[in-house]
Amino acid sequence: MNNSVEIKNLDLEFGAVKVLQNLNLEIGKGEFLVLLGSSGCGKSTLLNCIAGLLDVTAGQIHIKGNNVTWAEPSERGIGMVFQSYALYPQMTVEGNLSFGLKNAKLPKDEIAARIKRAAEILQIEPLLKRKPAALSGGQRQRVAIGRALVRDVDVFLFDEPLSNLDAKLRADLRVEIKRLHQNLQNTMIYVTHDQIEAMTLADRIAIMRGGKIMQLGSPDEIYGRPINKYVAGFIGSPSMNFLEGHLTGDTFEVGDVSIPMAGYDFANGGAANGAATLGIRPEHVVTGELVGNAPFQADVTVDLIEPMGSDTVVDCQFAGARFRLRMDGQARVTVGDTIRLGLDPSRASLFDKDTELRL
Repeated sequence: MNNSVEIKNLDLEFGAVKVLQNLNLEIGKGEFLVLLGSSGCGKSTLLNCIAGLLDVTAGQIHIKGNNVTWAEPSERGIGMVFQSYALYPQMTVEGNLSFGLKNAKLPKDEIAARIKRAAEILQIEPLLKRKPAALSGGQRQRVAIGRALVRDVDVFLFDEPLSNLDAKLRADLRVEIKRLHQNLQNTMIYVTHDQIEAMTLADRIAIMRGGKIMQLGSPDEIYGRPINKYVAGFIGSPSMNFLEGHLTGDTFEVGDVSIPMAGYDFANGGAANGAATLGIRPEHVVTGELVGNAPFQADVTVDLIEPMGSDTVVDCQFAGARFRLRMDGQARVTVGDTIRLGLDPSRASLFDKDTELRL
């Protein structure tokens, strides 16, 4: 892979607190990489290290083959978009876009050309003479992206740029950022705690926890073959169902229920024995006409219903645990109904009880 950004053995400590630990990451040229994790996992800290806003304790950061570990942010060839728009309120949109370029002593015609191009790409040409106070949240965030865009750099860093916006605007701007990446083909590193943003935008996702990368892979890999129980539970909405039980060869036993696991793709190539956790996503539990084809079937009683329009999430008790399944939004189901569900072991995940790693 032709790497655009390379992070080698990176450590960051604040006093006795280790925030990032021996972190290694290679990001390809033109790749869209998302750093995903809950608050405090170190994702924004890592982005700030790449940007040069934080001094690392140990390790190296390379951008386009150059060691920039101790370089100033302005020397790293990056453009950064923050969660807060950080616009100058007294300047017009055009002034905000040109400010950094004027400081860099670029020629006037070059500045005008860059602003024109960024304004066209982001569709903010009618806003150039306005001040930030006269803009909506979505427009301000477009201007903030435009300010990074005019720098004409190879690497863009986004630190939760959509988290201050309402749901509709967030969805619209997410599409625009994806289209922006397709048009520019620049390397983009994007921090978020929103798994939908991560899944829809990323070429690859790095799921972080406690200053370490738990799993690095494509959205399909992260969703379909989570490397451990934490990743499995973090990705997916509603989150994955977990059943605590015991694995004997290719049979998973939980309470008095035995679930055949023939067809499951074991990570180590062979079946295992011992305490284990079975995980299956609500959308992979089948009901209705499809149950007849499922290798395992059981009857459950509906406890709770969450209508969501396009589909309905149903809560029930199965094998002594809370269990959720996703049904069609038009499904006729009421609390107290008995429904038959089916499980396909090839869609499931098994984790070791102690290590929580995928079996």
